[in-house]
Amino acid sequence: MQHAVIMAGGSGTRLWPLSRSARPKQLLDVVADDRGVAHSLLAEAFTRLQAVLPADRIWVCTAARYATQVQAVLPDLRPDRLVLEPVARDTANAVGLAAGLVADVDPDAELAVVSADHVIRPVERFAAALATAYEVLAVRPRALVTLGVTPTSAATGFGYVQKGAPTEVAGAAEAASFREKPDRPTAEAYLASGEYLWNSGMFVWRARTVLDALAEHLPESAAGLARVVAVPAGPQRDAVLAEVFPTLPKISVDYAVLEPAAAEPGRVVVVDLDVDWLDVGSWPALAHTLSTDGAGNATRGLTVLLDSAGNVVLSDDPDHLVALVGVRDSVVVHTADVTMVCPVTDAERVKQLLAAAEQEHGARFS
Repeated sequence: MQHAVIMAGGSGTRLWPLSRSARPKQLLDVVADDRGVAHSLLAEAFTRLQAVLPADRIWVCTAARYATQVQAVLPDLRPDRLVLEPVARDTANAVGLAAGLVADVDPDAELAVVSADHVIRPVERFAAALATAYEVLAVRPRALVTLGVTPTSAATGFGYVQKGAPTEVAGAAEAASFREKPDRPTAEAYLASGEYLWNSGMFVWRARTVLDALAEHLPESAAGLARVVAVPAGPQRDAVLAEVFPTLPKISVDYAVLEPAAAEPGRVVVVDLDVDWLDVGSWPALAHTLSTDGAGNATRGLTVLLDSAGNVVLSDDPDHLVALVGVRDSVVVHTADVTMVCPVTDAERVKQLLAAAEQEHGARFS
């Protein structure tokens, strides 16, 4: 059967100080529906998958410390579909753990791996891309399918997938190569060629296939995860997971599985995801989900701006006014205990800023 797992374990440090270690960005109400009602990125991801799958085949993989919050945000999520990482060990181990647990209940499972921090619209095109990916598995059972977003600009903040020869399934092509985040001239060349898609970090494969790939390319993790799944579900399995998981090598699924497998012709396939796609990984990205005025100021909360343009301004305190005059191209974020200001061009350095705050003040503001 077809299943999907939402990867929801990230801490969202580039959206500090709104996103905190105790309540990361995927659990914050930062997006709004057509009626203007705010909800979380995780809730949106779950609803998006419900256009494709019943709720009992949707899983969520997250940090153990977020379990209660995730269940509150997703009342339709079955408790036994919650995959809890005791510590963060990057995506290869998170994906492997989820695949192992899914395969334990459905050995023939086909598994989509999607992100909790993307805004993807319209849902119908997302559903169609997943259907195409599942169709690829019907004719290529060992395929590792990655979803590549049709690029709309020469973005330097994303990895890229190069399309090769078309496959027997319309809308799917061989994945010729994976490229890291490029510089501007390279990104412009990628866009002009028409051969490259943004690497969305979302995949579709048989659960057993990705476990076999881990056994081939990352045997230490495969062996450790097999130990976990071999134990019956319940406290005993939880204890083995807590013992084993922190010891696994920390590496992304792209490096551990996709890139090595791409050397085998026909093994990795890319499906074109032609949607409006927003990876909410920074303040400029989040600005696209906020209200924008005629001067290009993206705001949420109680704000007043005079002779100001191109700013991202957010306050989560309904009684606190953020007032700007003569400010250009800046990010201004106010929370109960932190006020953060930076140029939009330095928004990628917020993660560094948080590290500096932790060095000076400990974990108080993390």
